Amino acid sequence: METAMQIYIFRHGIAETARPGQDDASRRLTPEGKEKLRRILEAARGAGVRPDVILSSHLKRAVETAALAQEILKIATSIMKTESLLPAESPEKVWEEIRQHREAKQVLLAGHEPQFSSLVSYLMGAPNARVEMKKGAMARVDIDSLGPRPAGVLVWLLTAKLAGA
Repeated sequence: METAMQIYIFRHGIAETARPGQDDASRRLTPEGKEKLRRILEAARGAGVRPDVILSSHLKRAVETAALAQEILKIATSIMKTESLLPAESPEKVWEEIRQHREAKQVLLAGHEPQFSSLVSYLMGAPNARVEMKKGAMARVDIDSLGPRPAGVLVWLLTAKLAGA
């Protein structure tokens, strides 16, 4: 199977607890969350993760996660914020967004639960499969065709614990 695209689904790290009156979208990563993400990203860099495109939810913790990925993976491309990566959006909407970047060999998505567990299953063409995307986890799904419906292969799933964080 020739891979048309490698998709990296990267859940944001540990975020601060919302303060009274604080908007959920403005919650930032904690220092511990950043440190765990660094370890995951160092392992990902060693595995050849070099995205051509970085897409992120506009929520602060996802943008910070994407920025760490950009820094540690040494990616010059800009982070593109997209509404399709908000937690309540459908995997189908994310797939349509991914398909707009068909020239890319590697795409990294920075976002949230509950969307990302469903997205990994959807990208594998197995929407009823159950996948657990813990905070900071990164999954690689290889897609052989960018047609209307994905049928990818889960190549690996890296958690903070596996990365030694």
